[in-house]
Amino acid sequence: MSSHDSLEPAVPDRDGRPPLTLLPVRQGLFGGSGDTSGFGGLTQSVAMPAPASRPYGEWFDGVVDILEELLGDRASDAIEAVIVDQGELTLVVARDHIVEVCQHLRDDPDCRFELSLGVSGVHYPSDTGRELHAAYHLTSITHGRRIRLEVAVADADPHIPSTTSVYPANNWHERETYDFFGIVFDGHPSLARIAMPDDWIGHPQRKDYPLGGIPVEFKGATIPSPDERRQYT
Repeated sequence: MSSHDSLEPAVPDRDGRPPLTLLPVRQGLFGGSGDTSGFGGLTQSVAMPAPASRPYGEWFDGVVDILEELLGDRASDAIEAVIVDQGELTLVVARDHIVEVCQHLRDDPDCRFELSLGVSGVHYPSDTGRELHAAYHLTSITHGRRIRLEVAVADADPHIPSTTSVYPANNWHERETYDFFGIVFDGHPSLARIAMPDDWIGHPQRKDYPLGGIPVEFKGATIPSPDERRQYT
């Protein structure tokens, strides 16, 4: 958490649903005045929606029912929460079960989420013990549906099983998430950085990563951080 953030209690959203606060109030875009983006005075309350209760609506109940049946006694451990927000179904999945959940969602004829659009990462520094989140966006071409899976792990233990055995195209996306967020996908066939040099220190898309001030290779110069750059008035 940066010094310009402050914790704020959760408040209901416009539909009266109580959110689950994971992040504090964010003030400014770069942590102070002087940036050239125009967002120096930004004040934003960041909160995640609370788990939904049945009925979830639309086709959501059917997919969750099928998945719980296929998982059997492991269902309560595998699916940590069901979230419905902005017309999207999200399943929060325990990391030890992510491969099995993907397998069922891909192979069951009533689900048939045969296409993975990739894996992305999110860093929530104040979500203690669950700082790193991996998001999986699945699409059913057969049924014309989309679903989102999310796995949360601790910064101190950032390991998640690789899903490349189910969705081979996730190979590149898991490498990118590893490179930028530091999430380690166990069982990946070749987990290595995809954008940054192999010896790069740190993961550039984490919220605690410094903005600017990185030495420019071969030139011996530096890029000033956003709050130190020229101001336009």
